[in-house]
Amino acid sequence: MAKKWVYLFTEGNADMRELLGGKGANLAEMTNIGLPVPQGFTITTEACTQY
Repeated sequence: MAKKWVYLFTEGNADMRELLGGKGANLAEMTNIGLPVPQGFTITTEACTQY
């Protein structure tokens, strides 16, 4: 199975900080609690390290 390196804000949460990084996890959490956040995605920390 291929690794997932991109997560929509709607797919993440605050518990995924190590995978999504601080900003990505916070944006995902704000989306989950209903704050007005533009649609977007986060590239995982592992993807950033690989490239």
